[in-house]
Amino acid sequence: MKFITRQGSDKGDIKLYALSTCVWCSKTKKLLSDLGVKHEYIDVDNLSGKQQAAIREQLDAIDPNWRFPCLIIDGGRVCICGFKEEDIKEALGS
Repeated sequence: MKFITRQGSDKGDIKLYALSTCVWCSKTKKLLSDLGVKHEYIDVDNLSGKQQAAIREQLDAIDPNWRFPCLIIDGGRVCICGFKEEDIKEALGS
């Protein structure tokens, strides 16, 4: 699986699990870019069956309801599922 990397200031290991057709996922990607934060994202719906199953298994441990977007900071120190702009800004110190 290959995450797409967006450059910016380093605020830790930031991974975003998203869907390519999700409006809230797009808003989260834009927010991270607007904040100038280095992050990686992956559009889960664009993955093959095996890759998608592996991601879903990982997400099960984080959010069994598989809500998107799902933002993971520092390997799970902070986990924000859904578009929660203020929570994201606070978690990133922005």
